[in-house]
Amino acid sequence: MTLKLSRRAALTGAASLPLAAAAAPVLAGAHGGKAAAPIARSFKLGSLGVTTLLDGSLPRDGAKDIFGGGASDEDFARVSAENFIPADTAQFFFTPTLVDTGAELVLFDTGLGQGGITRALEAAGVAPEAIDVVVITHMHPDHIGGMMTDGAPTFANARYVTGAAEYGFWSKAEAGNRVGDLVKSHVTPLAEKMTFVEPGASVAAGVTAVDASGHTPGHMGYMLESDGQQLMLTADLANHYVWSFAHPEWEVRFDMDKAKATASRRQILGMLAADRVPMIGYHMPFPAAGYVEARGDGFRFVPVSYQLMG
Repeated sequence: MTLKLSRRAALTGAASLPLAAAAAPVLAGAHGGKAAAPIARSFKLGSLGVTTLLDGSLPRDGAKDIFGGGASDEDFARVSAENFIPADTAQFFFTPTLVDTGAELVLFDTGLGQGGITRALEAAGVAPEAIDVVVITHMHPDHIGGMMTDGAPTFANARYVTGAAEYGFWSKAEAGNRVGDLVKSHVTPLAEKMTFVEPGASVAAGVTAVDASGHTPGHMGYMLESDGQQLMLTADLANHYVWSFAHPEWEVRFDMDKAKATASRRQILGMLAADRVPMIGYHMPFPAAGYVEARGDGFRFVPVSYQLMG
């Protein structure tokens, strides 16, 4: 599957804050091999080209403490076993998304800032200077870390879009706040090139901002629409493909307003399930795309296979 780039591009051709220092590309090590796993995967949505970009991945112990707030040890272990995953370890994925509208190349989030985003873009055949728009879903470090490289904008020719509430919150953080300090160094220098939007705003052709607050005060998802088809970029709405779906009420350590985050999860996952709309989640297992099935009082994430092949 190949992303159909715009002519110009063809010619130019932390939800986990403590994780930002350690992520690395995934390696497939079976039988002693060192072959690198894919870091770019392209899909079609109507006339849109959509490519997920693996910025990095890493394991993390203490899964229940991160994803199982309010769950009993027994329930957390049972749900984990039912889904063939360990109850004590999680694998984190960091997955920005590139959308080619035909007129613009739009990048959603920029990764950790360790070079993974440029490597993944290169695998997709896109140079950083070809990016026309950078949309920031929220300002945790694993989403804004790649905005700057060695003190200069990574995407030199881009305009920028983010939520007004999100920037308003973090830009006022006192010095010493880890996220606020990174916003000041990576986002504020680009503010003059930035459009601050509210939910419901159109940020590019076929791309609409959706309120998904709770994880952070201005966290937003983005609905893509083309030729009667939809796909939602859910960002950090649900940060694990099993636990956050099966039990949306289980609190996630990195959700700032846990009650609001649960409400957003239930509302949006319920809508995606009812309308059979596919999604891409920033922390879902790569290639991060799938469908949502209602199951009992919760949901199930169903990874894509060949449904969105171009």
